[in-house]
Amino acid sequence: MSTPNLSVSVLTLAILHAFAAPAFAANDTTEAADPQAQSMAEVVVTASKAPAAKRASVGGFSDAPLLQTPASVTVISQKDMQDLQIRNLSDAVKLDASINDAYNAVGYAEQFTIRGFKLDNNSSYRKDGVAIPGDTQIPLENKERIEVLKGLAGLQAGVAAPGGVIDFIVKRPTAAPLRTVTVETRERGTLYGAVDLGGRMEDTRFGYRVNVAAERLRSYIKGADGNRKFISGAFDWQISPQALLQLDADYQDKAQATAPGFQLLNNKTLPTGISADAMLNLQPWTRPVETVTSNIGLRFQYAFNDDWHATVSANQHSFKRDDYTAFPYGCSGQDLYPGFCGNGDYDVYDYRSLGETKKPLSAQAMIQGKFATGSLRHELTAGVSTFRRKDRAGLYVYDWVGVSNIYQPQIVGTSPGVTGPVRLVRKDTENSVFVQDIVSLAPNWKLHGGLRHINVDGYQYVLKADTEIRAKHDFLLPNVSLVYTPLDNVSVYAAYSQGMEHGGTADRKAMNANEELSPSRSKQIELGAKMDVTPDFMLAASLFQIRKGLEFQNTAGYFVREGQAQHRGLELSAQGKASANLSLGASVTALNSQQSGTGNADLDGKRVPNVPAFKAAVHADYAVQQVAGLSVNGSWEYAGKKAFEYNNTTFVPSYHVFNLGAAYATRIAGTRAVLRAAVNNVADKFYWRDVTPESDGYLYPGASRTFKVSAQFDF
Repeated sequence: MSTPNLSVSVLTLAILHAFAAPAFAANDTTEAADPQAQSMAEVVVTASKAPAAKRASVGGFSDAPLLQTPASVTVISQKDMQDLQIRNLSDAVKLDASINDAYNAVGYAEQFTIRGFKLDNNSSYRKDGVAIPGDTQIPLENKERIEVLKGLAGLQAGVAAPGGVIDFIVKRPTAAPLRTVTVETRERGTLYGAVDLGGRMEDTRFGYRVNVAAERLRSYIKGADGNRKFISGAFDWQISPQALLQLDADYQDKAQATAPGFQLLNNKTLPTGISADAMLNLQPWTRPVETVTSNIGLRFQYAFNDDWHATVSANQHSFKRDDYTAFPYGCSGQDLYPGFCGNGDYDVYDYRSLGETKKPLSAQAMIQGKFATGSLRHELTAGVSTFRRKDRAGLYVYDWVGVSNIYQPQIVGTSPGVTGPVRLVRKDTENSVFVQDIVSLAPNWKLHGGLRHINVDGYQYVLKADTEIRAKHDFLLPNVSLVYTPLDNVSVYAAYSQGMEHGGTADRKAMNANEELSPSRSKQIELGAKMDVTPDFMLAASLFQIRKGLEFQNTAGYFVREGQAQHRGLELSAQGKASANLSLGASVTALNSQQSGTGNADLDGKRVPNVPAFKAAVHADYAVQQVAGLSVNGSWEYAGKKAFEYNNTTFVPSYHVFNLGAAYATRIAGTRAVLRAAVNNVADKFYWRDVTPESDGYLYPGASRTFKVSAQFDF
């Protein structure tokens, strides 16, 4: 429930804390300069010396420079998120042309595709390498960076969708005192405040990092309002020069009305004459979707010597949601299911699902070391991991309650229906063993070879059918790549990998509603090249082909896996400082996606829906020499036309979106400050950003022109 006064109180206390150095950190400055404290904190840290945005661990099992990683990886740094005033993942992934929205409704879970394949909310999102669900907005306040592995992640992550994985790297305690306060407002009255505190305690073996945020949400969609509260803490204990213990915890309470999409008029034509801020879930009885999530993470690192170390990590996630929507679907007046009536009428359903919970536990232990066998140098990783998932839900209400109109909204009543008792609906245990060896064959050649064995023991209770499904599966997932570095700043690679993903879940309107298909295997071939043009500027290119089973709802109304989806693509990127004053980020993806083997002439040979054949994203930031502290920035997003249905009957047009911004670094009353402002979709262009075929198909407009201003203070 909404508790704005509590949000303000918590945030106010945190801001006051930022001004007054706490007693337990009174000697931060002195201790940060203590050489012994510094060296102790560095003993078990294995990070590369490359800049933060040029290294990642998501491509393997340890932090490594992107130049040496035989995979396509994007890193979105904390600086990127600060400079672009990014508050959610939907805004962050706009920097990468290979990532697209996929049933990404405002106010609900953020959902995406990578390389044209939809991510799995239960396995494609990670926190420091271990799985967490993505069933709500994942908070960014306590994240140091976001790492995106594009393509199969069978070796690195085990069960995951073939598009890739998104890993959120948690902020850790700082060596020097950190006191940062950020405030922001947006065009419809969104108010945001956040505090970031870090440092060492009087006993410098102990460090802390605390983040607090509160947000009054006023979306560009009128009526999709709500609030969000967040708090987190990360602590470490340097037990000895060889041993480091890290603990982190976070809690988020978010309530926001969700904004459903549109359907085709007469189930044939795109709606016209509508506004991007139109809200179809707007009834007197509309309630926000209420979601509470938390994480408790633990990691222990021990260095046996300079060459060998071990890591044990675990995370317990908790998720609870009460889901309410005045849901638009179909047109009873014309007997259209799906599709809105030609005049804009649509049926309204009272949808309620209360008490949904998920409590997954992830854990991993691994040992890593370097050794030689004759002339060959080895970098070995071996480990075990487990993922235990328990989902609970009850029978939901989904009742027709009346008719409204997209041009002239109508008030309708509610359903007298009640939700059913909550019970266990899903229980999975995934255990895996993995090993990887990186062998230096010659000064310029490295062979990466890895293997993961996964055992899945699953249970599902299908609510509507009142049936139980039990299944066990075993998968062996290989990964091999060859890397050649002709120059110190150039690498090329060839890679082959296999992945495993959980089967998709049938929509509630399918004949086999809520039933999950069996797991499936995917295969990928990738060729790539990378170049550090300068120490601060990288170019990268990759060619890939991914094949997996195609899942869709057939003409008989059943959700099935039949035939194959094949995605072939080219990715190009440039990232970093192109000159002393110019920072540049560019990403281009060309994708050929094709369906085959379905036995249906209307589907075979057609494009996979909701994915453009060509997409580009460019962002530039220029420091104005004539005005100290001033920088200006701009970005351009382009997406080609996209198919709406699996049979490609309807396409939405391509679009361009331009954004402008500026930042000014100064001092206010002796305090360092950065003032930022941005205008997105400067031309106020209407476009369809997301045209998912899920739930019989929905179309979501992109945001109209919006603006935001913020101030960051570093004390």
